[in-house]
Amino acid sequence: MKEWITGRNPVYECLRAERRNYFRLLVNKGSDVKGRIEDIQKLAQKKHISIEAVDKNYLSNISEHHQGVALETSGYPYTDLPAILDQIEVSGTPMFFLLIDQIHDVQNLGTLIRSAEIFGVHGIIIPVHRAAGITPAVVNASSGASEHLLIAQMNISQAIDELKEKGAWVVGLDMDDSAESLEQINLKGPLAVVVGSEGEGLRRLVREKCDHIAYIPMTGKVASLNAAVAGSIALYKAAIQRK
Repeated sequence: MKEWITGRNPVYECLRAERRNYFRLLVNKGSDVKGRIEDIQKLAQKKHISIEAVDKNYLSNISEHHQGVALETSGYPYTDLPAILDQIEVSGTPMFFLLIDQIHDVQNLGTLIRSAEIFGVHGIIIPVHRAAGITPAVVNASSGASEHLLIAQMNISQAIDELKEKGAWVVGLDMDDSAESLEQINLKGPLAVVVGSEGEGLRRLVREKCDHIAYIPMTGKVASLNAAVAGSIALYKAAIQRK
């Protein structure tokens, strides 16, 4: 299955990651060949990808957010949990996972993926059904960070069971009277952070499987944080502790 990746950073990171098959690169006829466009064209030439100069309207029919460039590729290269665990074993570092339970908004998913890549997450697990997958819109929202991360699709409850068997502590983000402050939880060892859906948070079974339910202390008047913001803060906190 082929798809179009658009936007300068997403296209650049897609080419740089070298995880897909590439078919052709479209560039706006009016674009100056400098900066990121120049970088993209150099990578495309090294990989012997056909480069075509096209009209801006042609690109706009592919995506409104093309930024003068579109790359035709194969679909997103999902992996599986054993492959991620093998990579972690090679790295010699304590596992660091992000589990995303039923996030539907592509911007939220993209934000979480971008934060995960920045803060050193080894792998991400998302559900197979009833949630956003890694579409071109998510690649764009993550600014191409998705291309560098190992992402698996599987049942979240099953993933938690398997990660706990491997020694991970599982911390779910939620906010109720039984939750602990994230500041008080040790995030240094093998870890999986679980972020729930935008409206309902963690599902009951997923919540019950977590070792800790954590909230992020807030002092403002707004009652809660966006799921992607809360998840990003938790990943940052974990990254700081793990250093």
